[in-house]
Amino acid sequence: MRLLLIRHGQTPSNVGHLLDTGIPGPGLTELGEQQAAALPERLADEKIDVLYASTMVRTQRTAEPLARARGLEIVVRDGIREITAGDLEMRGDAASNDQYQRVAFSWPAGKPELRMPGGENGVEMLARYDAVIEEIAGSGVAAAAVVSHGAAIRTWTAARARNVDADFAIAHPLPNTAVVVLEGDPETGWTVVTWSDLDIPATEPQPGH
Repeated sequence: MRLLLIRHGQTPSNVGHLLDTGIPGPGLTELGEQQAAALPERLADEKIDVLYASTMVRTQRTAEPLARARGLEIVVRDGIREITAGDLEMRGDAASNDQYQRVAFSWPAGKPELRMPGGENGVEMLARYDAVIEEIAGSGVAAAAVVSHGAAIRTWTAARARNVDADFAIAHPLPNTAVVVLEGDPETGWTVVTWSDLDIPATEPQPGH
């Protein structure tokens, strides 16, 4: 199966660097709406059989132009929402953002038991994300688009793809409406094909790289 993981368009909280993970959350900025409107053309060469979005407003608004262009229903699932910030919610200082990323990326680095302060741990986050991906793969479709969130996409991909690790995900943030393309399935595993327009070698990363 070909899996497109798409980060949502820009939100006011993105502009303010705020850890805004509550549901339903904000909508899109004017730029975010333009980014969403550009997705159908950007993905014109991609086959998409189903289109999923999280329970957050920003992913559904991002998915709407693509849904209209392809004649698809947006399937909403909670499991692909952003990593819960817990006690760090709505903080915008550098220390809080660093702590959030440090905990999130510790999960694919082998410490999924660590918990976001006042929030979820990696076991819980990866399990809910896995459940949605398994639902999609189990439906038998050849290609799916999932509009999700930056930290969640990076963390899940680093944990589940054979050729991308936590160090790579840390070093390669995803801009708004960036797309990570994977191929595979939950049983045999996943390989990243492209990461925000970067072609990724199919070989497994070496430790520390």
